[in-house]
Amino acid sequence: MGKEKMAGMEQQQEQEWITGSEVLLRCLLEEGTDCVFGYPGGNVLYIYDAMVDRPDFKHILTRHEQGAIHAADGYARSTGKTGVCIATSGPGATNLITGIATAYMDSVPLVIITGNVSTAVIGTDAFQEADIISMTMPITKHNYFVRDVNDLPRIVHEAFHIASTGRKGPVLIDIPKDVSNHKMLYRPAHELCLRGYGGAPSPNWEAVDQLIQAIAESEKPVIIAGGGVVYSGASSELLAFVDKTRIPVAATLHGLGGFPSGHDWCLGMMGHHGTYAANMAVQQADLIISIGARFDDRVTMKVDGFAPRAKRIAHIDIDPAEIGKNVKTDIACVGDIKAVLAYANAKAKPAQSSLWIEEVQQMRFQYPLRYKDSEAEIKPQYVLEMIHQTTEGQAIITTDVGQHQMWTAQFYKFNHPRSLVTSGGLGTMGFGFPAAIGAQIGNPDRLVISINGDGGMQMCAQELAICAIQNIPVKIVVLNNEVLGMVRQQQELMYERRYSQIELAGSPDFVKLAEAYGVKGLRARTKTEAGRVWREALDTAGPVLVEFVIPREENVYPMVLGGTTLDQLIMGDFE
Repeated sequence: MGKEKMAGMEQQQEQEWITGSEVLLRCLLEEGTDCVFGYPGGNVLYIYDAMVDRPDFKHILTRHEQGAIHAADGYARSTGKTGVCIATSGPGATNLITGIATAYMDSVPLVIITGNVSTAVIGTDAFQEADIISMTMPITKHNYFVRDVNDLPRIVHEAFHIASTGRKGPVLIDIPKDVSNHKMLYRPAHELCLRGYGGAPSPNWEAVDQLIQAIAESEKPVIIAGGGVVYSGASSELLAFVDKTRIPVAATLHGLGGFPSGHDWCLGMMGHHGTYAANMAVQQADLIISIGARFDDRVTMKVDGFAPRAKRIAHIDIDPAEIGKNVKTDIACVGDIKAVLAYANAKAKPAQSSLWIEEVQQMRFQYPLRYKDSEAEIKPQYVLEMIHQTTEGQAIITTDVGQHQMWTAQFYKFNHPRSLVTSGGLGTMGFGFPAAIGAQIGNPDRLVISINGDGGMQMCAQELAICAIQNIPVKIVVLNNEVLGMVRQQQELMYERRYSQIELAGSPDFVKLAEAYGVKGLRARTKTEAGRVWREALDTAGPVLVEFVIPREENVYPMVLGGTTLDQLIMGDFE
């Protein structure tokens, strides 16, 4: 076939008259979308009807809209790509709000498609009408209401660009039902013209030079590595920066894996449940360098007592709004972290930190993470150590929110970026298991493990159906202490043991629940059983749920109480 004829056919295809629904699917595929998570309803039925004729369009039907957006979120965090989900108007759209806020707080790139009632009845309180644009304005990076089908290719292209550039985040596209059925002469959108939006700002090289000079003069520097290191793909640059400057690293929850946990100068996670070495090093440092961390309250604790000996605080971040927001900043390095560190590595010199490194190493060895093991019962810390050893730290781990989340952060060693998927900023229960499904779809050749408490697992257990039907081989861990563990711990330590509304003893039999959905279920009550059932789970090709029965009184330590400073740690049994 001649080139002119082929070009003519391509031009004819590009100028084909198709519906808005067909336009949407085509645009999503052109943006590289390889899976969409969703749940249909009346006002997105034209979109779902268009899927029938697109076998190349992969859609996963979740059992709840919140499961869909958390799965898209887990896909995005674990792959670095933009996740996509679809829901109908009204309750379908509002069921996405918690997931949108979760992604917004943690800077996760998502494109959310919602249906709406037809344009003729917008504003009349029509059946399943909800003003999702107004509801989500505070928790989206941008959102669109599509009034004209001819705008749809441009809007989809812009949405993906906005979601995935600069400080990443969710973008919502709301499409009225009639617009999704209107026809247009399709032309793909390739150009961008977004007034006032420039993505990542150009780094201030003079500020980076100031930072390099401050490092050379410092004797007790500490790096705080946050989620921005992971999201910018700057892990190798950070490793090189640490080797050049000889600065120890404390990580935030989302920074875990951005710098290898096994590195000699990794102090572990800092903050509310941080390690002794990480918290004390920050409090004694003369120079703090925050890289992609936003100084949130779980990291700083009592702000006016944070890093009291620091002569300078430097902050490297892609979002200028974060600079100085919570902690006074002396050196502001705004820009993409990967670019800033690449520039810094060309000029960086070692800090005067030899004695300091010895001091923080002594902290690590004198006050390691510890727990009192037991032969009579399964300690949750033991479970996490076992999971780390059997996977050699190579799995993608997703967590829900609570004690198990902190035990995972403490006792599973993350040496690779995007290996921890967890809700940090919003702290969303019900997130972990659906996120694991998305992570497994995005990483079909990786082992994905979902760590859950018995509380959070019941907020998303219906998604077991997807694992069974699609044979998604997620290994689902439930640490069952029959109580809302983190709430119980706080009531014990901060509310004089006045326990209120924390009992989960009436929960279902998780093994039977898994089996009811067609998923293999296993249970362990002793350490011997724990090793056996976990090995069986790993040797099983498909999805498996493993319940570990753990003591209800076990607490997460160290712990810094609210209103106190980082160095006022409660060490628990090893006080």
